[in-house]
Amino acid sequence: MAARALVVGIANADSIAWGIARALAGAGWRLAITFQSERAEPHVRPLAEELGADLILPLDVRAADQQAALFAALAERWGGLEALIHAVAFAPRDDLHGRVVDCSAEGFATAMDISVHSFIRLVRAAEPLMAAGGLCLTVSFEGARRVVSTYNLMGPVKAALEATVRELASELGARGIRVNAISPGPMPTRAASGIAAFDAMLDDARSRAPLRRLATLDECGATALFLAGPGGGAITGAVIPIDAGLGIIG
Repeated sequence: MAARALVVGIANADSIAWGIARALAGAGWRLAITFQSERAEPHVRPLAEELGADLILPLDVRAADQQAALFAALAERWGGLEALIHAVAFAPRDDLHGRVVDCSAEGFATAMDISVHSFIRLVRAAEPLMAAGGLCLTVSFEGARRVVSTYNLMGPVKAALEATVRELASELGARGIRVNAISPGPMPTRAASGIAAFDAMLDDARSRAPLRRLATLDECGATALFLAGPGGGAITGAVIPIDAGLGIIG
């Protein structure tokens, strides 16, 4: 039986989740793909259909009823799951663009809920479907480990996400469930476009990275595919940089 993956977080063809879904499909994986809202569906459904996804369902990660319906459909259609891909992050614009010291309690809580706790909720729901083990993968950024200008509130949020990866890896390892994150450098995705002065961040990354370029969606997909396969079988609790070497530069 072909391996099965749930991919959450595709917004359009520039999404990191799209690069991952494309790599998995190319390797023969069966896919379930979600879209965030009715507004997002016309951008996501054609991509999911292009990959021949078995299931294309709505999922606002804040909606418990949608998550329950999604996992009920996965259990009915597949009965099991080998990989969960989570590529979801959000912070309210005013809180994201301001100083962390000035962020609102509501904005901080929203960013943590959507960007971090949603991963916990999805892993908890996926666990019963991973009786034979599997991979839970999320997406981080270098701003989790060092100050990145204009990344602001998302720095603490991504740091919490990486800590969550380690904790979940420890808790679920005995069941053969591996939990990891990939950490691409700056990439021209829709989500990243909300960061102030993002074009300047891209230019700076290109100029300072040892490889003098940005990572690509295909490279993100290839790394996720490796982690999901036999080669990644002993890797858990890790944050894998895919950044053309930018992270080694001070």
